Amino acid sequence: MKKLFFILIILFSVNFSFGQTTTWENDPMHSKLTFTVVHRGFSDILGLFQKFDATITTTKPDFSDAMFTLSVDVASKNTEVKMRDDDLRSKNFFDVAKYPTMTFKSTSITKTTGIKDRFKITGDLTMHGITKQVTMNMWYRGTLYDSTFKKNKAGFQVTGIINRNDFNVGAPDPFDISTDVRMKADGEFFEQ
Repeated sequence: MKKLFFILIILFSVNFSFGQTTTWENDPMHSKLTFTVVHRGFSDILGLFQKFDATITTTKPDFSDAMFTLSVDVASKNTEVKMRDDDLRSKNFFDVAKYPTMTFKSTSITKTTGIKDRFKITGDLTMHGITKQVTMNMWYRGTLYDSTFKKNKAGFQVTGIINRNDFNVGAPDPFDISTDVRMKADGEFFEQ
């Protein structure tokens, strides 16, 4: 009886330790959130958001049950052209005075069949006062121990396309700026 009791305690401890939730926060020095639009069908215009916070929670070491949250300071948008950035911040596009934050909160994650460490993330994207469900591609690039910070660190890349018209950002005509916006996030996350 003692032996059975001891085995049950060990099994419970193992299951509990594997089922614990861990939280990971992005390392701002090694994380980037970029976007690309096509200008008049001629060229790709690249921009980035310089200020954002992202958090991941998971109970599995392969992040197959990960939940993501993202909060972006929309005014931190930078396309390296002041006139264009001012226009993007104005009522013509993002109206950052009224809608200063863009957020994403995942609702589900599924493994991509046949491709190691690749997932589809679905969640609610809120931008310009509108919330829509979007699905993005995620690549879990691995985990290692960062000896400088004495913490575990994980790397991810998230990509996808959103339609700016779904969020009433800019004029609906795609002549000047494509309606499709390619998003790309590369991030390193510290375990907390």
